[in-house]
Amino acid sequence: MIIDLLFTFFIAFAVLFLMRKAARNVGLVDKPSGRKLHTGNIPLVGGVAICITIVQYIYSHPGMINHANLYMCSIVGLTAVGALDDRFDLSVKIRMLVQAIISVAMIYFAKAELVTLGNILGFGEIALSYGFIGAAITVVAVIGCINAFNMVDGIDGLLGGLSVVTFGAIGILLNLANEQSLSYLCLLLVVCMIPYIVMNLGLIGRERRVFMGDAGSMMIGFTVIWLLIGASQTPGNPMIRPVTALWLIALPLMDMAAIMIRRIKQGKSPFKPDREHLHHICQRLGCSSTQTLILICSIASAFAGVGIIGEIFVIPEFLMFYSFIAMFAIYLVILINYCKIINFFRRKLDLPEKKYSTMGE
Repeated sequence: MIIDLLFTFFIAFAVLFLMRKAARNVGLVDKPSGRKLHTGNIPLVGGVAICITIVQYIYSHPGMINHANLYMCSIVGLTAVGALDDRFDLSVKIRMLVQAIISVAMIYFAKAELVTLGNILGFGEIALSYGFIGAAITVVAVIGCINAFNMVDGIDGLLGGLSVVTFGAIGILLNLANEQSLSYLCLLLVVCMIPYIVMNLGLIGRERRVFMGDAGSMMIGFTVIWLLIGASQTPGNPMIRPVTALWLIALPLMDMAAIMIRRIKQGKSPFKPDREHLHHICQRLGCSSTQTLILICSIASAFAGVGIIGEIFVIPEFLMFYSFIAMFAIYLVILINYCKIINFFRRKLDLPEKKYSTMGE
């Protein structure tokens, strides 16, 4: 297994180097702009390289996962659309249409959809097997997860770090459920992510940096929800409970929902890009990029840890769900009012006055 993982690691590295050179020839690079403060044109090939590595591995190991051909076609399609978006800036409608089509294909061909939410309210199991309710909620869940991971890709290493946390947590729970094949896939994804993180952070030279791009965030978000639906909706004896899935992707999910609520409250489109994400706020409050990366990944790890502990010790689902809602409420209040909160504590602690305000206000 170690040799297999090392081989995959070096393949991922090699593909990254090759794709990095090809990206410059076709213009698949991220250029500095008002919201993008990096210097130079950075190749957007992290996701493309990871997709190629994973597809190559699954194709060469038949039977590794159920519906392997559908999964590979789905991530290749999403990666291709994401790459086109990185290159030509496609409209939100086109991206969401493709995501919806792939969601429907997953439901129809793999029979992978949300059929139960479990006993999250404490009044018995909530079934979604009425008409098209389950399918509709599944499509929303897939699109939501894809865009949640897309939105957190804002500073070096963050998407890679959060992906490692999520795939690592899913892999641990699948391993505990004796689902060795899918658990190993999670480990492979983590291994494929490491070369990207190394190059994204510029650890082998700033001139060799790469970005994930929408191609990568879409592929990662879809893979996460594919694994979570498969693990939580298994008939008879699911590998994890549905509420646990919320904790494993808590931070990207909370950040996306809070940002959309804030944008709507300000009369803006919920899909309009801005610099109001958690990582932007951390930097605005004085944290360096490295400190922000460590802080956010630590919070995500803590949330995932709650999910793992809740699953291992079979903490009642309604307690897990209400705790999640409480944490989201706190997160939302802080994110919307962080300027007032910081200035309040500065006055109370008699710290040097510094006016905090959100971008664009």
